[in-house]
Amino acid sequence: MRGADEASGSLFSYVDLEARIPAGHPLRTIRQVVNKALASLDAAFDELYTDFGRPSIPPERLIRASLLQLLYSVRSERQLMEQMNHDLLLRWPRH
Repeated sequence: MRGADEASGSLFSYVDLEARIPAGHPLRTIRQVVNKALASLDAAFDELYTDFGRPSIPPERLIRASLLQLLYSVRSERQLMEQMNHDLLLRWPRH
């Protein structure tokens, strides 16, 4: 079952990520392009998943995480997850 690609909001966070990222930051443009491309793949992703079972991690989030890993030269997924706990910029594109 395909998980939903929705932001969890600010349930436990008091930091507005949108306000913290500068307006001219290159990730803003990259995020728009990537989100548009992923939206066009929505039907293809739906065909790959069944309608029952536990929800998976949305493939869109995995692709965004891999792209951030490449853009910021992070060596491993474990290191990426560690850096996401400390760097607000890495958290922002998934919304």
